[in-house]
This record gives sequence, structure tokens and C-alpha cells, in this order.
Amino acid sequence: MEQPVETPQPAPRRISQERQRITGLPLYFQGYLSVRHVKSQEFRVYWTELRGTVLFFYDDKKAPTYSQKLDISATNIYPNENDSSQFILTLSNEELEVKAGNCEYGKEWKGFILTVAKLSVPPDELLLPEQLKRMQEVLEKEKKRRIMLDDCSTASLNNESLPSKDDSSTVTAMPACFYAVSRKEAIEMLEKNPSCGNLILRPGSDSKNYSITVRHGLNVPCIKHYRVMYKGTSYIIELERKVTLASLQDVINYFVTQTHGNLKPFVMETCHNALQMAHSSESKTQKSPAEGQRHKEELTGTPLLQLS
Repeated sequence: MEQPVETPQPAPRRISQERQRITGLPLYFQGYLSVRHVKSQEFRVYWTELRGTVLFFYDDKKAPTYSQKLDISATNIYPNENDSSQFILTLSNEELEVKAGNCEYGKEWKGFILTVAKLSVPPDELLLPEQLKRMQEVLEKEKKRRIMLDDCSTASLNNESLPSKDDSSTVTAMPACFYAVSRKEAIEMLEKNPSCGNLILRPGSDSKNYSITVRHGLNVPCIKHYRVMYKGTSYIIELERKVTLASLQDVINYFVTQTHGNLKPFVMETCHNALQMAHSSESKTQKSPAEGQRHKEELTGTPLLQLS
């Protein structure tokens, strides 16, 4: 199957938004790629999207769901000396031969992949200034995304997990914003401690699944609850269109990234540390009423973006 060589137009806006919802990752680059696994005989053409540090392969440009995905966070690229449109992606357990529509697209794909994989724009003298500028923009976005995820993940604590359906007792790493509280207690925690965060993970009403309780809005705070179902080795967020993720931490990360950081995991320890710092600074500097109000608004957060 021959790969289209004309300038690829983006996927329709509606399809792109649906892919964004499913993957939960920002789109950095897209276009046609021909892909061949080492053991395969022929190349296969995919509409390919680079989102975060993952390549998503779609059978069709308008397909809302991907057929394959590839984590390229720890990849190396080996160019084809005879054809700059081709290169090999080497991962920990496999190699993938990739071919772009022409040499120019090949350089761009290699550049964007290396930018997010190595967190550095590649020093390629063959890249045009406009291409380098776009890669630099992607680099800044990816750095911010990772900082946001690190802030969420580094607060993780090791707690005992809820019993599974076979009543076996296991110990897993639970997100730091998990609290064994009821819906009413979660609401009270969020209302009384707005500076600690605005998202709590708690046991579901059946004690087998989970729920997310969030409080958002500055002037008129609003409480929302989302069911998270445990299915085998994955977790399903019960939105209008269900989202399936691999872990509870991924569930928390999804809410954070989808709201561009407007939702923040509720962590009491972090809150207390912040309050201690605030109290110590108050003794040195007295805030005016206007400054105090501004500080309160900053801690409370900004309105939530629609998740469903």
C-alpha cells in the first residue's frame, strides 16, 4: 500500500477532540507513517499522532480510536543512511522500521519524536528555523505536562488497597489523595480545606469500586462525583463516554490534565506544610485585606473544565 505524499491535513476537529478525550494526551504532531515490525514482510500505512510520549496508530484518518500505540519515552532513532525518509525506532523489547512520505516529513518526525523522548530539540542542521521553532514549542509544553504529572505522582503514598472482588488482600501504591471516607465526609474535607486541593479519591458505595469527588468554582463552588469502576486490571471512569485507564494514579492524572491543572489532588500533608509556611511568613509581613483576598482566591483555584 503506497503512502500518501501530499501535505497531510489534520484530522477533522470532532475526531481530534474525541481522540484527545480517549488518550488524555496533548497532540504534538500528526501525519501518515508506514510502519513495519522486524518480523513483518510489508509496511503498513497508519494515520499517526504523537501525543505526549506515545505514538498512536489509526487505521484510518477519521477513526476515533487507535488500533495500536507505542510508548517512545525511552526510544532511540537510527536513520537510514540511504533514505532520510526512513528510520528505525529501537525500544527495550522491539525495533520498528518507520517510513515517512518524503525526506522532509522524515526529518520532522524524527525531530519531534526526539524532542519529547529526550526533552531536547535535536541539533539537526538540516531542520528549518520554522521547524525548530515548533519543536521548541512542543518541548515547553511537554516539560510543563511532566511537571504537572510529577507534582501529582510524587505525592503518592503506599496505603492498603480496597478488597478486590475475590476478597484477596493486596497492597498497592494508592494516590495520595485517596481517603477512606464517605461522600459526605469528602465534601466536608473539600469545603473546610480548600487550600489542600479540590479532588478526593474515595471508596465507592459498594466498597469494591471507587469514586472521585471534586469541588470547583470560585464564587459559587460546585460539588461533583464521578464513579470509577475496577475491571480486572483496569479502571473505567464513568463519564458520558467511558475512559479506561491502567491505574488509579492514571485516573487522577487524567482529571488533572483534562482540566489543565484546575483540579488538584487533595493532600492534607501538603496543605499543612503550606499553612505552616504561611503562618511563619505572616509574622514577618502583614498582608493588606486586598492582598489576603487575592491569596485566598489563588488557593481556592479556578473553574473546572467540563469532563463530560
